[in-house]
Amino acid sequence: MGINTINPASGEILETFDPYNQERVNSILDQSRQAFLKWHTTTFAERAKHLRNVASYLRDHKADLARIAVLEMGKPITEAEAEVEKCAWNCDYFAEHAEHFLADEKVATNATESYVAFRPLGAILAIMPWNFPYWQVFRFAAPALMSGNTAILKHASNVSRVALEIEHIFQECDIPQGVFRTVLVPGSETKKLIEDPRITAVTLTGSEMAGIEVAVTSGHALKKHVLELGGSDAFIVLEDANLDQAAEIAVTARFQNNGQSCISAKRFIIVDTVAEAFERQYV
Repeated sequence: MGINTINPASGEILETFDPYNQERVNSILDQSRQAFLKWHTTTFAERAKHLRNVASYLRDHKADLARIAVLEMGKPITEAEAEVEKCAWNCDYFAEHAEHFLADEKVATNATESYVAFRPLGAILAIMPWNFPYWQVFRFAAPALMSGNTAILKHASNVSRVALEIEHIFQECDIPQGVFRTVLVPGSETKKLIEDPRITAVTLTGSEMAGIEVAVTSGHALKKHVLELGGSDAFIVLEDANLDQAAEIAVTARFQNNGQSCISAKRFIIVDTVAEAFERQYV
């Protein structure tokens, strides 16, 4: 069965992708592992040069990249363009600061010399959501690649074109083959990916249920994992609040990214004395 991406505004099927078969997935995993053996020996300056090229590409192609996100997941074009810009900033930021962040840290012990060293792990699997289809990937990829790791992206299936476009960006910027790869597989294949010995660590942004499944699988395989899960944020308005300002911020807090944000205001708690006035302003 193919993987469909559907325009949420019209219901139109935009593209249908063939899921990668096991042979193709194996080839990508092998390539990522082999790429790591060379990539982690490069200097911070070499990695930074590549990341800065990626940042430039993102800015140069901002409009086209943003339009893909709009069609696949439905956010406003201005927010999609801002997301691409943020990804470019992120690449530049870690290109500049990664070496400092990852410098050895001396610690005092009874030994002659003691320090904490930060070393890359290998090929890291990133399981990412569709609501910020560029940002969620780049906020992982920039620091991970600057640390000397390689990356394999398993993106949400409804943003498969964005997933392939991100892989294309790294290819266009001459990052060595295999350093960043995308796999198009259904969610049911994720467990097998996590368990594969060529994957050394896992990062997920998603629901609590997805987080439980990833934690169980990676824990059973004794692999490091990072989970960023959903929220249910409360927006509280007290009696002394500026209601005009509170209502304006509340609308943004609920409807940013068309409401598809883990940090959106999910619950509104208003004291009785201003509840009616706040509701009028909010509407």
